[in-house]
Amino acid sequence: MINMQKGRIIKIISNQYTIQNEKEEIIAKPRGKMRQHEAPVVGDFVEYEKIEDSYRIHKVLSRTNRLLRPAIANVDQALIVTSLKDPDYSCHLLNRLIFLVGLAGVKPVICVTKLDLLDRPEEILADLEKYKKAGYDVVFSNPGSDDKELQEILNGKVSVLCGQSGAGKSSLLNRLNPDFELQTQAISKALGRGKHTTRYCQLHHVCDGLVADTPGFSSLDFTRLDTSHLDACILDFKPYIHTCRFKDCRHLNEPDCKIKEAVENGEINPSIYEDYKNIMEERGKKL
Repeated sequence: MINMQKGRIIKIISNQYTIQNEKEEIIAKPRGKMRQHEAPVVGDFVEYEKIEDSYRIHKVLSRTNRLLRPAIANVDQALIVTSLKDPDYSCHLLNRLIFLVGLAGVKPVICVTKLDLLDRPEEILADLEKYKKAGYDVVFSNPGSDDKELQEILNGKVSVLCGQSGAGKSSLLNRLNPDFELQTQAISKALGRGKHTTRYCQLHHVCDGLVADTPGFSSLDFTRLDTSHLDACILDFKPYIHTCRFKDCRHLNEPDCKIKEAVENGEINPSIYEDYKNIMEERGKKL
């Protein structure tokens, strides 16, 4: 009789899958047929069994959500780490990350870094207030800050950090968990890579939750995604989403569109609408 056990994948390096159950961490490999059908990703809950001195993953259990990049599943929230300098603040990159996260069924949280490097931050802070007004959580983290608000957000949640390379994702985790730097140095040395470059995905224990640090990226392609429900993923649109004249309103050129009216009246962040419109028009050209 097969004695199946259950656990969560917290790290994948090459073909070694680290699984955490209620008592311990073990390293397993997936069955060959399952690898061809649908490979497990970090965050997956799986069924596995012990065969002699090794473990084999038999089944990936149902997911609540899945991000494609990074490849991670069953995430509660995504911390969009937004640098204000080096790399400079970009509301358009922030908007597209918010959209990408929302389309995956994950809650976006905006985490702002490097405020201490700006001499005159008033204009950017005013822009960030628009996100707060729409209902997005916005937290700030800089060297020397106590990060209590951020710790509360991470507590008991599975979170993924995303954002541009250099935005400060790894530095943020180092402040929250002093052991994190030692872990990344050891793994990077084993992989023969620079210690400051994240090349793999792993869930770390941080603030009584699990957090994944992920490779940085600066461009996002929406042409392969189903963006037909993108409007429903944007908090700025939520008060107006079902009030347009037409039920299938795409909020582009349709008459009596309440979302376009709200943009004109200054009730919706104009950059959010601009990026929404660009993505929907890009999608239209592909159809």
